[in-house]
Amino acid sequence: MSQGKKTLLDFGPLLAFFVTNWWAGIFWGTGVFMVATLAVLALTYTTTKKVAKFPLFSAVFVGLFGGLTLYLQDDTFIKVKVTLINVLFGSILVAGLAFGKTFLKDVMGEAVQLPDFAWRTLSIRWTVFFFAMAGVNEYIWRNFTTDQWVNFKVFGLMGLTLVFAFANAPYMAKHMTAPDEKPSVNG
Repeated sequence: MSQGKKTLLDFGPLLAFFVTNWWAGIFWGTGVFMVATLAVLALTYTTTKKVAKFPLFSAVFVGLFGGLTLYLQDDTFIKVKVTLINVLFGSILVAGLAFGKTFLKDVMGEAVQLPDFAWRTLSIRWTVFFFAMAGVNEYIWRNFTTDQWVNFKVFGLMGLTLVFAFANAPYMAKHMTAPDEKPSVNG
């Protein structure tokens, strides 16, 4: 699958959520988000014959918290989903580090070759980032309107994530090794 198509599929449900919320409100936006997320998961599977762990995990969370949002007519659930996913991702990375595993390497290791110390450093950085985003999400949804929160979710979280990822690119480039090259053990 081309990178452009993958990017469109990754961001499609989020954009559908944003546009539908703008036109018809949070409950319609949540319903469209749920359907679009399932559609992307199904399309990805039919195209690649694989289901990636993170999109599947995200789809389960969208289904669960989106379903609670719609069933109870309470937008708190879709707002808290963002916090819980970030806390869960941060916790998974911390747990991995505590047991000597770098889950980022498991996820990105085929695309990026880094020595173990670099994977640990990136795991720590992303852990802090995920916990910070959970805190920021909590602050935004509790202190701003639903429409302001939706704007933050779609543009703020995505923008901050991209900025953070790009900020880590020089570190990754500095420590990147060729697939057949033995990485150094120094930091």
